[in-house]
Amino acid sequence: MSPVSPETTRVGWIGTGVMGAAMAERLLDAGYSLTVYNRTPAKAEPLTAKGATLADDPRAVAENSDVTITMVGYPHDVRAVVLGEDGVLAGARPHSILVDMTTSAPALAVEIAEAAEKRRVRSLDAPVSGGDVGARNGALSIMCGGDEAAFHALAPLFDVLGKTVVLQGGPGAGQHTKMVNQTLIASNMVGVCEALVYAARAGLDLETVLKSVSGGAAGSWSLSNLAPRMLKRDFAPGFYVEHFLKDLGLALSEADRMNLCLPGLALARQLYNAVAAAGGGRDGTQALVRVVADLAGRPWGE
Repeated sequence: MSPVSPETTRVGWIGTGVMGAAMAERLLDAGYSLTVYNRTPAKAEPLTAKGATLADDPRAVAENSDVTITMVGYPHDVRAVVLGEDGVLAGARPHSILVDMTTSAPALAVEIAEAAEKRRVRSLDAPVSGGDVGARNGALSIMCGGDEAAFHALAPLFDVLGKTVVLQGGPGAGQHTKMVNQTLIASNMVGVCEALVYAARAGLDLETVLKSVSGGAAGSWSLSNLAPRMLKRDFAPGFYVEHFLKDLGLALSEADRMNLCLPGLALARQLYNAVAAAGGGRDGTQALVRVVADLAGRPWGE
C-alpha cells in the first residue's frame, strides 16, 4: 500500500471528545481533508469551523473517506459505530482502512478485524496513551495491532498524532498493550497521591518536593503532569475517571480470563470507584488525591 498523504487521502473521524477533538484538529492543521461525526454535533463545531465536513452518521463518514478513525468512549460505542446498521463497515469501500483508537476489548478488536476482512477493508486497533497534553502536542504513544500493510501506510498520519508508534502484533495486540499501559498507570497514580498526602501531612512545601522527586528514580508521567494539577486543585479532565474505570475493568476482565491475580490493579479500581461514587466520574484521573486524602483523615486542601 502507498503511504497516506494530505494531498491524496480523505480522513474520517468519529468521536470528538477531549482527546478525539485535539487529535482530529492536528490532522486538519496538517492539511488532511476531514469528515467528522459525533453523537452531539455541537461538539464537532470547532472542527467544522476549521474546514471539516459534518456527516449524519458513521456510515456516511466511511463512504467519504479512505481512512476512517474511531475514538469513542466504550466498547459498546465501538460496536455501534463500527458494526451497526449505519456503522463504518456498512459504508466502507474495499481497500479502505479502519482504525479504532478507542481503548476497548481485545476480543472486540479481533471481531472487527474479521468483519472488516470480509468487506476487504484493512483494520487496526490503535489505542493511545498520553492524555490531553499528548493529544494536543502530537506526543501520544500509539499501540497498534492488526494489518501490517495498513500500519506502514498510515505512518505519515500517525506521525502527526504521536511520537511513539509501534505495531505490537495481530488484531487485539494493540488493545492488550493498552491494558499493560493502564495497569502501570493505575498503581502509579495511587503512589503519586499517597506521596503527596504524606508530604502534606509532614508539613513540606509540595512544589519544592516535586522539584526534588520528579527528576529522580521516582519520576513518572503522572508525577510530572498530574501532580501539579493536584496541587492547584485542578480536577478538569484530561482523561475522565469514568473512562479510566472502564479501562481498569477491561484489564481486570482480561486478567481473570488469563487466570492472573493483579491485586494492585484491583485496589486502584476500588479507589477510583470511590471517586466516582463521590460524584467525580467526569473529573480527571488526578481527582484520586481527594479520596486518598480523605482516607488519611485530611481532606485535600485543608
